[in-house]
Amino acid sequence: MSEGNRDRRAALPSVDRVLQAPSTVALIERYGRGLVLDAVRDALAASRAAHDSATADDIAAAIAEPLRRRMRPSQRRVFNLTGTVLHTNLGRAPLPEEAIAAATEAMRSPTNLEYDIDEGGRGERDDHIAGWLKRLTGAEAALAVNNNAGALLLALNALAAGREAIVSRGELIEIGGAFRLPDIMQRAGTRLREIGTTNRTHLRDFADAIGPDTALILKVHTSNYEIQGFTAAVSATQLAPLARKHDLPLIEDLGSGTLVDLTRWGLPHEPTVAESLQAGADLVTFSGDKLLGGPQAGLVVGRADLIAKLAKNPLKRALRLDKVRLAMLEAVLRLYADPDRLAARLPALRLLARPRDDIAALAERLRPAVADALHGVASIAVAEVKSQIGSGALPVSLLPSAGLALSPTERSGRAVENLAACLRSLSIPVIGRIESGRLILDLRCLEDETDFVVQLAALRKS
Repeated sequence: MSEGNRDRRAALPSVDRVLQAPSTVALIERYGRGLVLDAVRDALAASRAAHDSATADDIAAAIAEPLRRRMRPSQRRVFNLTGTVLHTNLGRAPLPEEAIAAATEAMRSPTNLEYDIDEGGRGERDDHIAGWLKRLTGAEAALAVNNNAGALLLALNALAAGREAIVSRGELIEIGGAFRLPDIMQRAGTRLREIGTTNRTHLRDFADAIGPDTALILKVHTSNYEIQGFTAAVSATQLAPLARKHDLPLIEDLGSGTLVDLTRWGLPHEPTVAESLQAGADLVTFSGDKLLGGPQAGLVVGRADLIAKLAKNPLKRALRLDKVRLAMLEAVLRLYADPDRLAARLPALRLLARPRDDIAALAERLRPAVADALHGVASIAVAEVKSQIGSGALPVSLLPSAGLALSPTERSGRAVENLAACLRSLSIPVIGRIESGRLILDLRCLEDETDFVVQLAALRKS
């Protein structure tokens, strides 16, 4: 080792000296001694390896940013400007303030989760939401589990384990993450009896498939795709008499599910849970965090005797909701008791029903600020775009919207990807979509205009 390198190594402070420096003490107060100690040792080792000299304050300054990044929550707030309102990867439905307040209250102290205050004994956790679901759907009974795949898994296992469930081939859906209906049925211990063809299934196909091993008929609402052209499908209204004739339960999986007629707010019609029950479905399964606008949950409503069988199944305990999500779900369901104010109070519906002209006006207001922040990097134009309701909820139904189209000045192959990465690096990451060589920021879901604009200053410095 040269004399100069030996001198520089000797100039490095000891670990104890760095830990006693006022700037390091402040870091220990913020992050704890263990993390800071490890960071100091790593920084000193790196300086020795590079033959660098450093003071205690230099080391403290060097570890401050890595510590901040390490302690930053991995799940962070983002601006969803993708154009998909109920975005699976970005948390689906934003929750109303009533649900947030209910969750906070439930977390703060013990609750009567499974305690009947009137009787002074054990209660049922589903009672907190069952009454509202019965009122809003007309069902005899209801229960909740952790998501809709869990709801369907529970129903199939409780009612058709070791037996057959009849499903149209055109309804054998695959949802996000390569999660397929046949796989759910297999895990439930149910044998799939698929009938018909991809594009056409008739009532006689169901009738011909019924045999001694048939446990139920399953109808699946294909909310995440659409088959067009020479098609035929059998409705729940048609299937119900056949199911009753053979004393078979008819289950309809609505997937996204909605409790209200969305056409009231100018949105595409989606079958409501009440409509499915009125059509003759014995059980209906649907999600809580998509069109319903609540927390992640799987809901089952329908006949009381069938719900009772599901409630007694061991899987129910494995899939049940905790007190926090039940509190949030109850708060969301209460909003549906006042449909006249629902769009104003339920964020998911408010964003879906947001007028295009209001979004276009927002785009005009924001364009100068974004153009200034990206001066010389990209040109900015107001653009007419189409929003998507959800990746798994009416994905083929598009809503007129407006946004900003960012065209990189640089014409390299990765220029638009680099621009998207730059926006994602902001303190509140901005997530858009790349389309035809441009970064599109659909503004339908942007309500916090102030926070969006304030952080643009960081782009001018980068």
